[in-house]
This record gives sequence, C-alpha cells and structure tokens, in this order.
Amino acid sequence: MNERISLPAVLREAGRVHPRSETIVVANGSADGTPKIAARLGARVLYAAEPLGHDVGRRLGAQAAKGTVLLFIDADMVIPAKELRPFVEAVCSGVDVALNGYTGPVGKQEAHPVVLAKHVLNAWLSRPDLQGASLTAVPHALSRRVLENIGPGALEIPPLAQTMAIVRGWNIQAVHTVPVGKINPPRRKKGRSDPLASLVVGDHLEATQWLIAQRGDRGGYEDLGRLRDKVR
Repeated sequence: MNERISLPAVLREAGRVHPRSETIVVANGSADGTPKIAARLGARVLYAAEPLGHDVGRRLGAQAAKGTVLLFIDADMVIPAKELRPFVEAVCSGVDVALNGYTGPVGKQEAHPVVLAKHVLNAWLSRPDLQGASLTAVPHALSRRVLENIGPGALEIPPLAQTMAIVRGWNIQAVHTVPVGKINPPRRKKGRSDPLASLVVGDHLEATQWLIAQRGDRGGYEDLGRLRDKVR
C-alpha cells in the first residue's frame, strides 16, 4: 500500500530469487501509482481501490499464485535475493512452512506484547524451538500442499495459519534469519496506542481459540493430578 519509492527495488530482488517464477503485487488501496509501477516492471497486479485490511492481501496473492512454492515479502523492505532464496530452497527441500528466524528482545523485564504472544503460542504448540518465529513476519514461504490443506483464507490471520499447520503435522521450520526489525521503516503511532500491536495480539488470541476448540480447554495438555471438582 503506497510503496512506490521502495517497490522497484523490491521487485528487482524478487525477480532474482528463482529463474522460473511469477511476481504478484497486491495493491491494497494504493493511491500513489503503485499498481502502474508494478505492472510496468512486469508484475501481475491485483488491485483493490479501497484498503481491504491487514494481511488480506496475502490471501488474495496466494489464491492467484500458480507456483508450488509461495514466497511472501512486503513492499516497504528491500531484501536482497540472496537472503530470500533460503526460504524457497527450504520448501523445495521438503519444508512446508519456512519461517524467518526470530527471537525478539526477550531480555527485557517487560516483554512487548507481540513478542510475548509469539513465544507463548509456539510454546503451547509444543514448538518452543521456534521461539518468536511467526507467519506474522516476512519473509516466509509456504508449500502448495500446506496452503491447500489449511486454505488461503487462514492467511488473513497468520498465527491461525501457523497453528493449523503445526496441529495438522506439517513440517514447519525457522530456516533463515533476516533482521527485518532493523530494515523495516518505523511507523508513526497516534498517541500511545499501537493499533498494529493490538491487531497482532488479537490474531494470536484467535489462533488460541481455534486450538482450544480442537484440543479442549487446556489445548491438549493433561490436567495431571488436579482434582478441580473438589475446589469450592
């Protein structure tokens, strides 16, 4: 959305990832000429005149894609092709969800709610090895088979898509680390609130709700020797 300044460089690097690939740009409510720039540079453009919402573009792009490997990046970060290839190569080698390795600032006394949500969800899914790696962060890549299993609609809620893939036994790994926190340009916040952080935490809560629906109130964990019916 409105990334005409960085888009040419982003598309240049995307085109260098693999010799047989298509590049899809989802122009999600752009009003700065982004669609025309993307089309001129050879990308297939999916245009929405009004913003469709955060992460909706991932679902649209996935539905339109024809490839067996789907790589997701953002238009506001220029990531060199050599840093994108490991995600595609991992999926070609048998990984179904190739995540960007991420821990986050875990040494602070008070963790950021998004960092905390990522770690907690992965731990609950018995994948503490993933730490803070998440489909909420780019770059990441998916196999066609896992996309068809969880459905493109799940990509609108990235933590839900990740939870569904783990629960259903797909091969999910943090395969490479791109320090997007240092690359991603800072966004201005209105006042003290951070609506994006609230959105991401809410997405994790939706993933938790799905997990409870699948595995019960304790998310699949045993209650051990607790006698809860004895508590008054």
